[in-house]
This record gives sequence, C-alpha cells and structure tokens, in this order.
Amino acid sequence: MELLDLIQWPAFAASIAAAYLVGSNDKGRRNFGFWIFLFSNLLWVAWGLHSNAWALIALQVCLAALNIRGLVQTEPAK
Repeated sequence: MELLDLIQWPAFAASIAAAYLVGSNDKGRRNFGFWIFLFSNLLWVAWGLHSNAWALIALQVCLAALNIRGLVQTEPAK
C-alpha cells in the first residue's frame, strides 16, 4: 500500500467533522466547518489524482466552489 492510499481516511474524517460544524447555529463554528470542508476537498483531490478517480475530482471542485460560497456567506461582517 502506498502512502497516498491513506489520504482517503483523513479526507473522510475531515468531511464528517466539517459537516458537523457546518450544521452549527454558531457562525464561527459554521465558518470553521467550511474551512475544514475546503481542506477535505484538497485531500480528496490529491487522493483522486493518485487513484485516477476523475469523477471524484470533478465533484470535489464543484463542492469546493459551494464551500467557498458558504464561507463567504458566513464570513463575519468587517
């Protein structure tokens, strides 16, 4: 087994943690959840490139765009 094969497990854990945080009523936790989602998107893309999982990569790019939208929507007013 290659080291890159193991990336799927932190990606999985980050996705679950992010989904939990994004469901929070607290704006700060929700915001942090979107950052974790973006991190998980990067991990999934890395694993997808390693595994030639092109549909997964396309999905993660689309989900990253949605996560960026969510991040902007929950960004504290300056």
